[in-house]
Amino acid sequence: MRKVIQNSSLISVAPMIDWTDRHCRYFHRQMSPRALLYTEMITTGAILHGDLEKLLGFSDQEHPVALQLGGSEPNDLAQSAKIGEDWGYDEINLNCGCPSERVQKGSFGACLMREPQLVADCVKAMQDSVSVPVTVKCRIGIDESAEYDFLNDFVGVVSAAGCGKFIIHARKAWLKGLSPKENREIPPLRYDIAARIKQDYPHLSIILNGGINKTAQVDDILPQFDGVMIGREAYQNPWFLAELEHKLFDTPLPDRNKVISTMSRYIENRRAAASMPIHSTTRHMQGLFNGLRGAKNWRATLGGEAHAATSASSLFENALSQISI
Repeated sequence: MRKVIQNSSLISVAPMIDWTDRHCRYFHRQMSPRALLYTEMITTGAILHGDLEKLLGFSDQEHPVALQLGGSEPNDLAQSAKIGEDWGYDEINLNCGCPSERVQKGSFGACLMREPQLVADCVKAMQDSVSVPVTVKCRIGIDESAEYDFLNDFVGVVSAAGCGKFIIHARKAWLKGLSPKENREIPPLRYDIAARIKQDYPHLSIILNGGINKTAQVDDILPQFDGVMIGREAYQNPWFLAELEHKLFDTPLPDRNKVISTMSRYIENRRAAASMPIHSTTRHMQGLFNGLRGAKNWRATLGGEAHAATSASSLFENALSQISI
């Protein structure tokens, strides 16, 4: 059952490969009741030929949740988007921002920004197949592209096909010479270019992504954009999501002990239903006490003892005994 939440795009958590799986998203939901959560990028080939329960299964409590697709063939994307909608996802997002060589070899991700008409065709095919929003996540440019004109052309063509929401990672993607990690750190952030897109396309929803790791930043960002997408900071310091939700919606901060209790029940339920290893979830929780006394002991206990733990509750009890809040 979908749960529509007003202003769900004001805060969102970025799709991050190997990180934002269903267990991570369930944990992040405890931090932020309103954030729009994204899956890892899932390729159309995987969806059309893979284990759908493993790839797409999620808990109702994760809503609102968006499915990010990787692909460049309109028909395959349309079929995959329809499957995603049938599985209950609230939004379908097309990845036009990943710079990895593996993704480039599949002719999708950031290299798609060179072909705005193809992206427009993909968006149109997906929109014709589903009733949920179809959105695009992109960079401000790739390689030696012009500072603004390249992005302006891309957004103009793709929005004309009906895409009303763009998540813009405000860094260029360098397709050769930089690793995916370096692509998240080395190209300079250019919030001004993304802001100009919002000025020139006021009817579009423009979400800013990249380098947002302090709540004070949103005071300057939100007047210029329709929302913020948080990446690594949400994973490494998940309490940041709780602080951001509190700042924007004046909701009470969660109790960490209650969060741990909720996650303990979740883990035991998943173990009973699907024989899930404890560490599949606890690996995402290592940053829960980031910045507090004892955080290192918490991380070490979850990281070192989860594989051998007989129950989530005993693991958490041991980890909590070694920290001071």
